[in-house]
Amino acid sequence: MINFSLQNHRPLREIVYEELKRQIMVGEIAPGTRMMEVDLADEMGVSRTPVREAIRKLEKEGLVTIEPRRGAYASDISAKEMEDVLEVRQDLEGMAAGLAAQKIDEEDKDQLIRITEEYRKAVESGDVSEIIKKDEEFHKYIVGLSENKTLIKMVSQVQELALRFRYIYYEDFSRFKNQPMEHQEIVEAIVSGDANSARRHAEVHVSRLKDFVISEEGQLSKHFAGLKK
Repeated sequence: MINFSLQNHRPLREIVYEELKRQIMVGEIAPGTRMMEVDLADEMGVSRTPVREAIRKLEKEGLVTIEPRRGAYASDISAKEMEDVLEVRQDLEGMAAGLAAQKIDEEDKDQLIRITEEYRKAVESGDVSEIIKKDEEFHKYIVGLSENKTLIKMVSQVQELALRFRYIYYEDFSRFKNQPMEHQEIVEAIVSGDANSARRHAEVHVSRLKDFVISEEGQLSKHFAGLKK
């Protein structure tokens, strides 16, 4: 049940929407799960109306699928969808890193180095939730350094789509154990002001992840199928 006492200044429909979205994003509501309004309302301690409104909003974002006469389901994920999202991320985040290298100042350099170090420590700890949190912070900070509002908006949408995937591919430690080094290469290029190198390292970073998804496509497909059961 949601603790509304901490959020009483916000509309109920927004609170319910954000909670359901969070549960879908982190896999608490697995792909293919039927989202029963009555059950969700009871679990969250609210009426069915804000739940219904939240589900409709999530459908527009592609996180929920509503089937006539069958109901609402958390949208499925496929390895192909992961590839598509990463393909877009590769270009957009490469562009962002290149722009960041041209615009970064001394204060931002210190902040970026701090975030990079925190990510490395998270990986060493093996705490998946903390790793994902720090990974997001790292990439979002670089995109913010681009100072390009259109790019920031576009990347934000793509990174949100990728969040569901992170909780799946981060289950395999072999994938993220090398990422601190990849992050470091990006940071060194940005801090040195080498836009071409920053863009190249950022693109390679996402490309390696995409290659990992392609190489594990069969295993990932089995994983997704298992989530539906």
